Amino acid sequence: MQRKLIGSGSPFESEIGYSRAVVQGDWIFVSGTTGFDYATMSISDRVDEQCDQCLRNIDAALAKAGASLRDIVRVRYFLPNGEDFSKCWPILRRYFGEIRPAATMICAKLLDPRMLIEIEVTALRVQQ
Repeated sequence: MQRKLIGSGSPFESEIGYSRAVVQGDWIFVSGTTGFDYATMSISDRVDEQCDQCLRNIDAALAKAGASLRDIVRVRYFLPNGEDFSKCWPILRRYFGEIRPAATMICAKLLDPRMLIEIEVTALRVQQ
């Protein structure tokens, strides 16, 4: 089974030593992804906008792996402030309302105080 590493262009990947995603067979493991826009390395100060950007970044990584958001089976949310999570629900419903992956939300301090949410997913490519 061949292993494929996927990058996003984020400088964090080379500085820290990780991949945006790892493909192993039909499984895709997407690293914790924050709301940075990797093209500009900017980040919103709103948790809902960061949540949306996280999911766009995850979608881009999954596309490089030949998958899509519909293939997500597990999602983990990390927020420094648990009270912010409900502000993300409309965004999450838009992306995951029909997919409904298994989910966990964890309150944890993130690397950069500008980061208000980090999302990690596991996907299983379904053979067509």
